[in-house]
Formats: sequence, C-alpha cells, structure tokens
Amino acid sequence: MKQINGGITAAKGYKATSCEANIKYKDRTDMAMVFCETPAECAGVFTSNVVKAACVQWDMQLSKSGEPMHAVVINSGIANACTGKEGFDACEATAKAVEKELGVPYKSVAVASTGVIGMQLPVEKLTAGVEKMSKTLDDSIEAGTDASKAIMTTDTVNKEVAVSFEINGKEVVLGGMSKGSGMIHPNMCTMLAFLGSDVSIEKELLQEALSEVVKDTFNMITVDGDTSTNDTLMVMANGLAGNDKITEKGEAYETFKDALFYVCRYLARKMASDGEGATKLFEAQVVNAKSKEDARTLSRAIVGSNLSKAAIYGCDANFGRFLCAMGYSGAQFDQNNVELFFVSKAGKLQVFDHGTPLDFDEEEAVKIMSEDEVTVYVDMHEGDENATAWGCDLTYDYVKINADYRS
Repeated sequence: MKQINGGITAAKGYKATSCEANIKYKDRTDMAMVFCETPAECAGVFTSNVVKAACVQWDMQLSKSGEPMHAVVINSGIANACTGKEGFDACEATAKAVEKELGVPYKSVAVASTGVIGMQLPVEKLTAGVEKMSKTLDDSIEAGTDASKAIMTTDTVNKEVAVSFEINGKEVVLGGMSKGSGMIHPNMCTMLAFLGSDVSIEKELLQEALSEVVKDTFNMITVDGDTSTNDTLMVMANGLAGNDKITEKGEAYETFKDALFYVCRYLARKMASDGEGATKLFEAQVVNAKSKEDARTLSRAIVGSNLSKAAIYGCDANFGRFLCAMGYSGAQFDQNNVELFFVSKAGKLQVFDHGTPLDFDEEEAVKIMSEDEVTVYVDMHEGDENATAWGCDLTYDYVKINADYRS
C-alpha cells in the first residue's frame, strides 16, 4: 500500500465539483458534489446522537436500503438539523435535482450538511447549486481538492488522502475527504467524511469493514466533548478496479480493510489536529491494558479532559491531570502499575513510575511539549491490549470561535 496524490477523485469512476451557492457564506465555495456514474455499493456509519439531522436520516435510509449509490451533495454553513419535515423535504428536493440533471435515481443520492443547527436550508439555492455543479463535474485531483475545501466550516485546512494497493493482481485505489474542527467527540465524532474506491466488494463486507475500522479511527478523536447531530461517514465501491469480487473474509478483505484503516486514521488525525483554536495534536497511547475496551476508554479520557488539554497548551508537565482523567474514565486499574511518559519529536521523558512521581527536568519537559504533536504514553502493565486516541490542546481561541459561531 502506498499513499498517492489526491482524494475523493483518485479512484476510477469518481468525479467531483463545487460552487458558490451563497447558502450562508459569502465569497467562498459552500457546496460540493461527488458523482459516480457506475452504480456503487455503499456503507455508512452515523452519529449516535439521538437528535439526528435530516440529512443523516436520509443517508441512513440509503445506506440500509441495499440500493446502489451514485452521488452525494454536501453544503456547508447550515446543518439542516432540528428542522422537522421541512428539513427532510430539502434533502429530497436536492436528491431529485440530481436525478433531473444527471439521470440517476434520486434515492441513490446521499446528502450532507454542516453548519448552524436550527436554520432551514434555502432549497432554491440548493437546487440551483446542483444545476450549476452538474455541468462542471471533473475527475481531476484538483476537482476533488476543491470539493474538500467547499465543505469546510471552521476548519482551517482541507482534509483529503488517497492510497493505492493490490488485490488479485489488480491495482485498487481508495480516496477520501473529510471535514471537522469543532463539536467533535466519539460515537461518532463530529465530522463529515466521504470515501470512494474502485474495489469490487459485497455490500455486507464493505459495511462490516467500515464499522470495524471506525472504532479505532474516527471514534478515537475528540476536540470538545460534544457529539454532533450530523456525523456522517460513507464509503462507495464501484468495482471498476476489476479485482475478483470480495465475497468472503480472507487476504483480499484484510488488504482492503488495512487500506480503509489507513485512510480513516489519516483523516481522523487531521481533524483532531485542526480542532477549533488548536495549536497542537494531542495523542494518548495506552499500552498493555487488561482489555481493548479499557485501552480505548483510558486513552479517550486522557485526550478528552479539559485540564489535560489546557496542560498540553501550556506545556505544563502536570501528570496528575492525565492520571486523574484515567481514574474517572470507568476503567479499573491499579495506579501502582502505571508508567507515564511525555513524547514528541524533541524526545521522551518519564514522569511517573509505578505509583511514584519522578524528579524530572522541567525545561526538558517544556521542550518536549512545545512540539506541534505531543503524545502522553501510558504503560498499564496489566495485559497486552493497546489503543490510541487523538485530540488537541484547549486554547483561548476555542471560546472565541464558539461564542459567536452563528454570526
């Protein structure tokens, strides 16, 4: 497997485009479309929030229907959440506009929205945007990149990646794009992500692979502890690579699953590092835990603690904050078995050893914690299960961004 240039248009058969629809933002693209003329198998994972946006409800129906998927239309600025029947009607109108312009069934069109909750979408702007974009679809890398920029809200950078790998002697490509910066917390994290592959695979196995991979990728990031109403992760597989169709678990399935994990992990880390107001990627590695779930719980607790996040921002090696977060996580462990380290490109420093604080050089700690990626490494010495979670530091700018988000 190797990382290649591009994103959502990297695989065979996918086109993308974007436009200025003026849904909320002015003087920037705020609408995107991904299109695959070949019917594609699809799988999806969605927010665990009971309050689900209209677009999430629409896409869940598509994902569960067993029908192929041809396109997704995404808008930024307005989330289409808490909008009742009018919001659901906006989804249908958008999908039917794609049917009219591109000749694919409207029930094969996914829709997604991100932005302010509680505002109604201007349907006439959505349908006008679809009409405009249907004429500019392109399979170039640049078109995919532009689409990834159009779906941004408070993101400071676009997020895309693609990989190529071999199955049954055929080159297969998987690419994708995502957005996410705030209101991010596991199950799922606040995000939109869309992946496209030319692999040939049965729908049930595609869904199983996605559901497994998300556990240790998108569900292991947090920015602010808020699980969104709009979380949507969908993957399309159109079969154009020409590999023997994956119909059972085995080497081919595992190869694809590894590629899917790589792409999802890459995009998840990009979202964590681009958390609202963030200056650093904050990673927690928990090793040698009693169970996988304990490892996940402990690592998520570390990166999710506001006090831990503030310590990372201030380069303060106050290890008690991280141990405290572990202690209230719900996982049971013996603190007298725990070792804790700070790690970055600048070095590795142990500050806690089997229940005992260690003397350490504060200047060295500051040097290590001043890097743009900082890891809290915890050895539990109680088993052989590991997990990694990602978050970001907590800065003054997070409050500034969210205090006036609607304006």
